[in-house]
Amino acid sequence: MDGNALPPSDQLAIHALMGLYGHVIDERQWDQMSALFTTDVVYDMSDFGLGRLHGMDAIRGLWIEQIPHHPLAHHATNIVITADSPDKARVLSKGLGVGHGGRVGSVVYRDVVRRESQGWRIAERVGQLRRTTPASPS
Repeated sequence: MDGNALPPSDQLAIHALMGLYGHVIDERQWDQMSALFTTDVVYDMSDFGLGRLHGMDAIRGLWIEQIPHHPLAHHATNIVITADSPDKARVLSKGLGVGHGGRVGSVVYRDVVRRESQGWRIAERVGQLRRTTPASPS
């Protein structure tokens, strides 16, 4: 076993966290956001023109504001976990969003997750829009 690998129970908990994100946002369960994020979370959706937010209140506000334009369903896939320490890991995943009228979009999430007293939580989420052509350098 890789010395940097997390035990299977932690890997499973992180996979569950990635899936729970979609259920919380799709069902508009704003009271469940603390099951997803650390209190000091950084949520960077700059690639979507939505900026870089700090804290759950800012994220909740964005989600509520974006409901008419937000995908109807979020699906997490291709989850790859790299441990930085026993209590911190990086997670690379892909997301599929099913929108109004059957539109489908793809995102790459680059997350940092931390073990908190209540379990694993997302401390930083960066969403990168999948494009047919590479994004131009900033």
